[in-house]
Amino acid sequence: MPCAIEMKHIRKVFPGIVANDDVTLQVKEGEIHALFGENGAGKSTLMNILFGLNQPDEGEIYVHGKKVKISDPNDANRLGIGMVHQHFMLIEKFTVAENIILGKEPKKHGRLDLAKAVKIVRALSEKYGLDVDPLKKVEDITVGMQQRVEILKTLYRGSDILIFDEPTAVLTPIEIEELIAIMKRLVREGKSIILITHKLKEIFEACDRCTVIRRGKVIDTVNMDETNPSDLANMMVGRKVNVQLNDSPYEPKEKVLEIHHLNVLDSRKVKAVNDLNLTVHGGEILGIAGVDGNGQEELVEAIAGLRKTHGGTIRINGQDVTNQKTRRIIEAGLGFIPEDRQKHGLVLDFTVRENLALQTYYKEPYAKRGILKNKVISKKARQLIKEYDIRTPDAKTLARSLSGGNQQKVIVAREVDRSPQLLIAAQPTRGLDIGAIEFIHGKLLEERKKGKAVLLVSFELDEILHLSDRIAVIYEGRIIDIVNPEETDEKQLGLLMAGRKSEVGRS
Repeated sequence: MPCAIEMKHIRKVFPGIVANDDVTLQVKEGEIHALFGENGAGKSTLMNILFGLNQPDEGEIYVHGKKVKISDPNDANRLGIGMVHQHFMLIEKFTVAENIILGKEPKKHGRLDLAKAVKIVRALSEKYGLDVDPLKKVEDITVGMQQRVEILKTLYRGSDILIFDEPTAVLTPIEIEELIAIMKRLVREGKSIILITHKLKEIFEACDRCTVIRRGKVIDTVNMDETNPSDLANMMVGRKVNVQLNDSPYEPKEKVLEIHHLNVLDSRKVKAVNDLNLTVHGGEILGIAGVDGNGQEELVEAIAGLRKTHGGTIRINGQDVTNQKTRRIIEAGLGFIPEDRQKHGLVLDFTVRENLALQTYYKEPYAKRGILKNKVISKKARQLIKEYDIRTPDAKTLARSLSGGNQQKVIVAREVDRSPQLLIAAQPTRGLDIGAIEFIHGKLLEERKKGKAVLLVSFELDEILHLSDRIAVIYEGRIIDIVNPEETDEKQLGLLMAGRKSEVGRS
């Protein structure tokens, strides 16, 4: 079978790191090809080169057998290469059709022909089974539908080679099944797909072949029907990987977090958390399962003091921390791994060392009489960098220079190392590779064994089911059920997450 894409001997060096080291990748026409590797392995750099966002220092690129130079995304689009980004690039106030045609609008007598645009989008939608309404505003459709709009944007521009970057990060199990069906339909129509993902299950369900990259080098390319999840994971990390399970007895202790009749508004001043009640005990991991946009973000921000409440109370260790400043809430016993690592977790223009010290810099032994003790701070930073395998040239590197996964490791290291009474972990493993996920899951379970309370918010149902002692399902800002992970499964959770239950308010 001929190749849609050949990238030969690609080398890309950034200051202090070789991102791609003599990488050769071949993607056949009409296949779904997984790109699999650790954080910082060089996957995103390689795809950014293919899409024209970066230029290689060495190497060649061939598209359908023809040598090409891709200077920018416009070149990539002209060559039929499209990219569906992890973070959607849509204008919420625009309709689906307006988003899809933006930059390449059909015209009539020199003016936008919106009727033609709607007709084109409908035809594309029907052809590929994407089932979107061209006239709906993006702000009024689900996350899964928004992703379909992103796919249609690439198809509208004539792409026959599609790069999917972590496409299932915010999808429900049903939406993931639908996306895999869409990808398979696309390759039947002659498209070729490169799938960047950390999820082994999806690789085996969707892909024909997989290329494994480790520390900038290609380890191997394998056919999916000739390998298994364990071997692929070991190949990626370079050692045997163990799945962390919460298999010790559930022995809840005192109440650490108590939430009563909580109401919180979103950025549009609409009630996102609606009369919510919840209790988390020491010695337990309480998982919150729900489709993105059902109040999870507003709930954890209210607990952390990042968003004002509009009724109800929040207590940590018996202290009323409702609408208190974040510093006081931290002093009451909170550790917080936020969902948005760049907005709420890091100061991007601070060094790794400074970010690791953000919660402790004013305390002994890191300061004395208001004077920072830089040697002590640096020693602690080096310890955490080693313990958490943070891939950074050194402790003085700016946080913004790290990959997303390594930025996440900085936050997790800082928050977990303090061993707070209550640890909120919101999407703690998003964007992390299997080895890092294994490590962080182990750290969360260690905190549980120490008798600490962990509130785990995740879109990864495997993560919720493997780690939680109890699972609270949130829908439209309410806890509609609390279930035992041993008595449920992904399908049942998916139904609850879609609101298929009327009972509310259990704590």
